[in-house]
Amino acid sequence: MAPRPLFEKGFSPRGRFCYIGPMQLGPYTLPTPFVLAPMAGVSEMPFRRIALELGASLAPTELVSAEGLFRRSARTLRYLRHDPSREVPFCVQLFGGDPRRMAEAACVARDEGAQVIDLNMGCPVPKVTKGGAGSALLCDPERAEQIVAEVRAATALPVSAKIRSGWDSARVNAAEVARALERGGACAIAVHPRTRAQGYSGAADWSVIADVKRSVKVPVIGNGDVGSQEDAERMVRETGCDAVMIGRAALGNPWIFREVLGGPKPSCAERRAMVERHFEEHVSLFEDLVMGVRSFRRMLLWYARGLRGAAQFRVQATGLEAPADVRKAIARFFGEAESAGLEGLEEPEVDYATALG
Repeated sequence: MAPRPLFEKGFSPRGRFCYIGPMQLGPYTLPTPFVLAPMAGVSEMPFRRIALELGASLAPTELVSAEGLFRRSARTLRYLRHDPSREVPFCVQLFGGDPRRMAEAACVARDEGAQVIDLNMGCPVPKVTKGGAGSALLCDPERAEQIVAEVRAATALPVSAKIRSGWDSARVNAAEVARALERGGACAIAVHPRTRAQGYSGAADWSVIADVKRSVKVPVIGNGDVGSQEDAERMVRETGCDAVMIGRAALGNPWIFREVLGGPKPSCAERRAMVERHFEEHVSLFEDLVMGVRSFRRMLLWYARGLRGAAQFRVQATGLEAPADVRKAIARFFGEAESAGLEGLEEPEVDYATALG
């Protein structure tokens, strides 16, 4: 008899409820219940492809400015580079506060290959919220609803949205916002259950995800504090969410998507090969190789997390400029890590704020 798959309707082999079936995103059926969170400076095409290969069913772009896209800024359009053979559906996350401009930008994204439009209504960064975008939309559910409706009408594409618990502890209104988004025509809603005031501190309150799930009929994607298969199963069991979005746990560890599906951790050789591959694909996106190296350095730090000697490697990696030096550093460090083993030694806390916005 073939082994029972871990994620299916019903219960896992250990007797715990873990997943309620394939999630539908418009006309697309997601093959696994796991989604890569859109992360600034991280969710570029090479990393999205890696996550999809390892078990993610959806990998949105990092948040893209609607204003920049409307103006067809060359810098903004670069965020839309994708691999149409692997990224299906190709999901573009937009941020902005004006319904009409968001609809116009979404049309540009559609013309560039977008198959799903995801609306960022959770970013807490002041430069985003001061323009009425990101988390600021949590304070104006009617405008959030209008943005969804206008983007959907203009593009005829499936439209999803990512929200937070609320603006602050006095205004936890995720369920209200979710109902407004559903009225506007959203096909799915992702919930990060921290408030804008919390940023990325404190614990995610999964009860908010459960409240949203009870409040709407469209699929709900849970996000926040999932770093293992056990966490994913517990989130689904406690909240009833339809899929799980993973962000910070995937930084330097795209194998998390394989692991939550019951697969193995990476071998030392596989880790080194993946870092080498990711570096080559990343720098190929840049005309200026030095800029490509600099933008990849923090990814090197994340890949080194938990490996023996990571602290010393971080010091070296932050000064790398030439591609050849990066290749040598990867071979030397990850070669040593292979012989030393992957016992996760205690390392300084990683600053995720830059990537997570």
